[in-house]
Amino acid sequence: VQLQASGGGLVQPGGSLRLSCTTSGFTLKQYTIGWFRQAPGKAREWVACIASNYDEQAYADSVKGRFTISRDNAENEVYLQMDSLKPEDTAVYYCSRSQYTIAVVTQDMYDLWGQGTLVTVSS
Repeated sequence: VQLQASGGGLVQPGGSLRLSCTTSGFTLKQYTIGWFRQAPGKAREWVACIASNYDEQAYADSVKGRFTISRDNAENEVYLQMDSLKPEDTAVYYCSRSQYTIAVVTQDMYDLWGQGTLVTVSS
């Protein structure tokens, strides 16, 4: 049972990246999946999530309108499309699993975490 984030890299401000969260060992459609990030010297923060109920999506105010979360249950993948990237988006991004069926933003509500992928936004 695991999740693995990938797709990070170096991108210029204003650019785009798509992160993937590959899941295995559980039935993806039954779980809410969240993306979190941790910038250097800062606490980990919630970014977005997609709930198992009706694929309800929720976003942190800092990324709303720029990031889009989606899922492909058949492929066991969750994606985070990141557009109009800013230097302050630089962080290690993690995907995680929650057994709650609604959108949840608190880290304690997530029970399984993948290793992160580094996103660096710099010119």
